[in-house]
Amino acid sequence: MAELAHPVAHQFDDPVQQRESSELGMWVFLVTEVMFFGGMFTAYVVYRALFPEAFGHASNHLDVRLGSTNTAVLICSSLTMALAVRSAQLGRPSRTIVVWLGATMLLGATFLAIKGYEYWHKVHEGLFPGAGFTYAGPDAKQVHLFLSLYFTMTGVHALHMVIGLGILGWLVTAARRGRFGAAYYTPVEVSGLYWHFVDVVWIFLFPLLYLIGRH
Repeated sequence: MAELAHPVAHQFDDPVQQRESSELGMWVFLVTEVMFFGGMFTAYVVYRALFPEAFGHASNHLDVRLGSTNTAVLICSSLTMALAVRSAQLGRPSRTIVVWLGATMLLGATFLAIKGYEYWHKVHEGLFPGAGFTYAGPDAKQVHLFLSLYFTMTGVHALHMVIGLGILGWLVTAARRGRFGAAYYTPVEVSGLYWHFVDVVWIFLFPLLYLIGRH
């Protein structure tokens, strides 16, 4: 299918300025996201410093195998996303872009399915913070705090993944209509920046929650 011409919005002088403005806007947005996640990471680091032994013990209740699998899944999804962006930049056939975007969506959905299973397992074990929390081992209050941070941080991350899947779904629809190519690929590129950011957040979450101080 031939590429559809994409008009330049009236506030821009040319396509280059429009693309650069879009990229800058995404980077500014990601900076705000860094500050948002930074607050949670700071809270985690402070409490971990206060209760190192209890947090190390609490991390034993997380499944390293599932966490490692999800890490590998997200790394692969970053690769497929990069390939989707590159395919659009090089003007390759729309079906190629759709394939890589679809692969990224499949990997993202796999991540969420694994995370959903982890959540279900914690609820089943009585380790979900709140009224259903039944852990009676040592340092129960600190374990409760650790799991509260775990569910908050990974839950917010998962929400970003869901949003990312929605964006990718829109990109797939647009790509199937031949909207992207060497002349216009900005939505794919800036969406790739968002997806890579979400992946990087998990790269930090995984060792902090699953590995550091584990007994």
